[in-house]
Amino acid sequence: MVPKSSISLQFVVVGGGIGGLSVSIGLVLSGHKVTVLEKAQELSEVGAGIQIPPNSTRILEQLGCKTEILEHALVPKAYHFCNHKGDNLISLELDPYCASKYGCKSLHIHRGDFHKCLVQRARELNITILVNSEIVDIDLDHNIAITHDGRKYQADVIIGADGLNSNVRNSIFGRNTSPTNSGDQAYRSLISIPEMNKHPELDFIHKVPCVNFFWGPKGHVVTYPLKGGNTCNVVVMAPDNLPPDSSVVAADKKEVLHFLETWDPRLQLLLSLATSTFKWRLQYIEELNCWSHPAQNVTLLGDACHATLPYLAQGAAQAIEDAAALAYLFGKIKDKSEIRFILKTYERIRKPRTTRIVNSSKECQQIYHLQDGEKQKLRDLKCAMDPPQEGCPARWADPEFQEYLFGYNIFEECHKQWVLSKTMKEKL
Repeated sequence: MVPKSSISLQFVVVGGGIGGLSVSIGLVLSGHKVTVLEKAQELSEVGAGIQIPPNSTRILEQLGCKTEILEHALVPKAYHFCNHKGDNLISLELDPYCASKYGCKSLHIHRGDFHKCLVQRARELNITILVNSEIVDIDLDHNIAITHDGRKYQADVIIGADGLNSNVRNSIFGRNTSPTNSGDQAYRSLISIPEMNKHPELDFIHKVPCVNFFWGPKGHVVTYPLKGGNTCNVVVMAPDNLPPDSSVVAADKKEVLHFLETWDPRLQLLLSLATSTFKWRLQYIEELNCWSHPAQNVTLLGDACHATLPYLAQGAAQAIEDAAALAYLFGKIKDKSEIRFILKTYERIRKPRTTRIVNSSKECQQIYHLQDGEKQKLRDLKCAMDPPQEGCPARWADPEFQEYLFGYNIFEECHKQWVLSKTMKEKL
């Protein structure tokens, strides 16, 4: 599905995370050369669990990563949505449903394992990855990425996959561009399932691999197993109380237990088993006017241009879709003079979708975190409709929105838009 270009361009990809490695792999498969510049001292991913929805797994298969990822991932059987007291509101089958309807499974995996699979694939393709290479500026006149220690890397195209606080984004716009605080933070914990096995009342959380949601006043909880079923990933979303100058800090477990004191007591028990907890400020990027420099061959990808709240589990998936779009479009290039045209086409394909997903994730914050009352009762009644209807508060169960999320095929969309773009260009 990734076409092979008749010419070879030199790319610099700023950022060696999931998005940066995905686009690097895709670009090499489409016939180009890539250097990845990563600011960390070593290649690794922080965090805990991550969901890989069908719209992402179909891309990873084309990138040659799927087999390795499946060795580390679990396949969830269902989504279960509960209120904060533990009453089931709605369940949605995932396996074998996703494979049957969308041709691809939904997965969950430890973020570190996911990243290692991408690194391994990049090494197989002999992609140059340089660590301790933080980019502090872009020489836009000469398309050069400049590191913190003065090294310079010139390329035909520079791609900023450097995350929420992107220096490449700042260079494109000529000013500091800050993310927006959501008012929420996420407590993340990994809990031993052998320890959970000592408490039969927790069996429902992990005996069958599922993604469990608990919606409650001012927050919600997500749980699912990882690491071959030996670890449970637990995320508690709650009002942000982080210091203004911090984005992630170690958290006192008592904080989480206090927030959950009126919730299902099984959640209190579950969190009491955590050996460590960190809390992360949740931020997003308001829609940018553009992702690429208007006159130079520099563009953005993933969180650098459309960071989203994690409430639809689509953040990494959208970065991977960006990566696939760039790989496809640059697989079609025949001359360097087409670079700007391709970057404009990339934005036209990707911006509407990512904007809708960012905005929908913000809406989920309001849906999931309702205080008990009339709005909450109406939400729960809508969840109880069988079969689920358009507008279902459990957004993955909404048949129209589910198709929009999971059924999206970025390669088919790029092919359609490429043909359309070329036709429009020829008419001008």
